[in-house]
Amino acid sequence: MPLWRREGFAEDEWVVLDDEAPTPGEGAIVVSLKRWLAERAALSSRTAPVGVALEAGADAQAHLAELAERPLVALAFAKFADGRSFSYARLLRDRHRFRGELRAIGDVLIDEIPLMLRCGFDSFDVTNAPTLHALKSGHLPGSPLHYQPSSAGDEVHEGTRPWLRVSTAEPTKGSS
Repeated sequence: MPLWRREGFAEDEWVVLDDEAPTPGEGAIVVSLKRWLAERAALSSRTAPVGVALEAGADAQAHLAELAERPLVALAFAKFADGRSFSYARLLRDRHRFRGELRAIGDVLIDEIPLMLRCGFDSFDVTNAPTLHALKSGHLPGSPLHYQPSSAGDEVHEGTRPWLRVSTAEPTKGSS
């Protein structure tokens, strides 16, 4: 799948493994939370990096502190109306001080990417055709003014209103 970052499309160095797939000896891999919990000792002993993909659900939040030690956490967006992965991203960045790569996977839509960036996401595994088209043409919607703090660390206070923040990130062509 095409991997998009704020700077544009990039090559994905990570290989996503199915739960039944054999673990390769080399290379960065992403495993499910279920596989991570079952094979934690063996996966931790690998010299190559191991990331974890997390589906929103009942036990997901209980493992965020442990996942904050991984180099990559991929948070799944199962559908448009499910915002739990936004909350997980904020918890990882703000409460658990996660400094690794935070990736959005699943139903990643163009309208949500600006908010995902503010929640601390670094990369986006994009499969939605209209979203791919918009990103390829350089269009990223959104406003540079915000009333809530960002987990991305790319803003400054504006004027005399301490709650108003201005994004210092470079605007993307077509931003509104």
